[in-house]
Amino acid sequence: MATPGKESERFMERAVYAHLGAVRDAGVVRPGVGLDNGVVKLASGNVLIVTVDPVSAVPELGMELSAWLSAHLIASDFTTSGRDPEHATFSYNFPQSMTEREREAFVASMGKACGDLGVAIVAGHTGSYPGGGFTVIGAGSMMAEAPADGFVTPAMAGEGDSIVVTKQAAIEAAGSLAMSFPNHVEEASGLPAKRRGRDLLAGCTTVPDARSARKVGLGPGGVTSMHDATEGGVLGALDEMAAASAKAFQVEVDRIPVTTDVRAICHAFGLDPLETMGEGALLITCGPDRVEELLRTLRRDGVSASEIGKVKRGKGLRLRSRSRVRGYVRRPDPYWLAYAKATASGLE
Repeated sequence: MATPGKESERFMERAVYAHLGAVRDAGVVRPGVGLDNGVVKLASGNVLIVTVDPVSAVPELGMELSAWLSAHLIASDFTTSGRDPEHATFSYNFPQSMTEREREAFVASMGKACGDLGVAIVAGHTGSYPGGGFTVIGAGSMMAEAPADGFVTPAMAGEGDSIVVTKQAAIEAAGSLAMSFPNHVEEASGLPAKRRGRDLLAGCTTVPDARSARKVGLGPGGVTSMHDATEGGVLGALDEMAAASAKAFQVEVDRIPVTTDVRAICHAFGLDPLETMGEGALLITCGPDRVEELLRTLRRDGVSASEIGKVKRGKGLRLRSRSRVRGYVRRPDPYWLAYAKATASGLE
């Protein structure tokens, strides 16, 4: 049985990246480790940026919040390019146990979330089929046209760049667990932590973060790359950026923000907050001469941010703590196993 969550880099290299169909000259950015978006050259000289992600409905979160999160997870990936998405497609494969009212609520909420993001839904598929179930109920893609030199990818991080993270680690994990298992979280972490944890889900988007960051300017000397922290958390995202850029990312571990509440909620499920579902935190590389401007801009726009490291010559993620530096070996995110275990144990 496969481990829940993203496939390993080894599997992706062997089974996915080696089998990408026809080779066309128009492919500017093809799929690869740490790359959120594909980029295709258009006849006009511009490019088309495209991203795709799962769409999820989590009964404990409700259909409206589930749809909002799904839309923002896709848009968060897209806006790491430094551009806004314009069009979207969705394929809904609803479980048969999902009521008509729930299906209508999900679809309507997805439409509203996309409208608020400025995204038009242009195509899709909707149905209910045997074998389908919660939480993943389909997939969605977002796309937009952009100038050929008007976007960034994690491959563009440059030697000497500063590394910045917004908000904090494990926002998505702590928020989802506090919503899904409120009684256990309250018993293990206290009522205030549970209440604050449930509020975290409103921050499970990096769209405002990326829109703010790009004000500094995209490209060498400004914002050179962005990547949101999803499965694998902040450390997983940094490791992917190092792989995509073929650079070494040296990070001061103790500078990565984690609130007491988030740490306590993650601990209650045996999770390391630096290595688990971290949507809401955006990783940014920026020219060292502009990093203070970047931090001021983010904070002025209401986005907390911290400088946590540097991009260096070499390869891989290096973690520095108390003057000691060690290499990082990525592991599968244990969130889904912890979620399944909690559900099987009857936690509420």
